[in-house]
Amino acid sequence: MLERKAEQPYTWEEVFSFDRLKRTMVARVLDNVEAICEGNKAVSPEQISQVINDEWQKIKDAVRSSPAAREAFRKYLEHTVSDQIDKLIQKDKAELEALGVVERGL
Repeated sequence: MLERKAEQPYTWEEVFSFDRLKRTMVARVLDNVEAICEGNKAVSPEQISQVINDEWQKIKDAVRSSPAAREAFRKYLEHTVSDQIDKLIQKDKAELEALGVVERGL
């Protein structure tokens, strides 16, 4: 098991651009690897890779849970749903018109 420093969640300011994301992640990985090295323990390349992978997952989780990500997903979802509904309307338009649906509401 890897011994690491106490974890702090990523803030939106740390992950809203790739350059900030990289700087923050590098700093956290270095801090964690140094914490593992305390007491002059050797650190294997596999341990370093594990720290990097763990931090990468934390960064992705922070981005996914950000307000900007939620808004971007909402816009994507709105567009996708709207397109699918438009296709259904076009497919069944004649039938719906025969049942009294009009082009524009009042």
